[in-house]
Amino acid sequence: MQSIIDVQNLSFSYGVGELKRPVLKNIDLSIGEGEIVIMTGPSGSGKTTFLTIIGGLRQANDGAVTVLGQQLVNSNEKSKVKIRRQIGYIFQQHNLLKSLSALQNVGMSLELQQGMSEKQRLKLSAEILGAVGLADRLHYKPEQLSGGQRQRVSIARALVGKPKIILADEPTASLDKQSGLEAVNILKRLAKESNTTIVLVTHDYRILDIADRIIELEDGIIKSNPQA
Repeated sequence: MQSIIDVQNLSFSYGVGELKRPVLKNIDLSIGEGEIVIMTGPSGSGKTTFLTIIGGLRQANDGAVTVLGQQLVNSNEKSKVKIRRQIGYIFQQHNLLKSLSALQNVGMSLELQQGMSEKQRLKLSAEILGAVGLADRLHYKPEQLSGGQRQRVSIARALVGKPKIILADEPTASLDKQSGLEAVNILKRLAKESNTTIVLVTHDYRILDIADRIIELEDGIIKSNPQA
């Protein structure tokens, strides 16, 4: 399996001097193309920080982080933007714009795609919303949707641009058991169809069985990595 994310000796701290607090400590991790990896661990163990670094949302200065062939440690903003355009993000709180419909929220992800007309954007957005079971909710605004439906919209938004990587931070935290399972199973099915790599951070032990591999992070250190 080809490695699509390769992390070597990554360390990261918040603050400086006496206020410096190590968050990640000498992390080594390789994730393959099409692999679904779940990262678990206590609050404050560094999971979200790790996700933001490999997603090009946070700058790291120690170690090496290669994502889609691009080195991110000490990289410039242009390099990080290039990577971010190839990644889909799913957050705990959906982050949908309340004034826009489901179709419009998803379509926004395609506005940076060069050479794509508005008609094409809306067509692709409608197709992916249909794939997540929301074909009859295209013109509903977030407040008209249930929590599970809003998270399906966020999954559609993350997938519509056909990213090579999906990064998900606690995507089921605000959902009940059934809605959470439905959301991650849809995500798994669609990602497997397109060979998309998923890295998912969660405290939700109900969804662990969707993973190809489960990694445990504690106090900034990988405690368990079955295929390491």
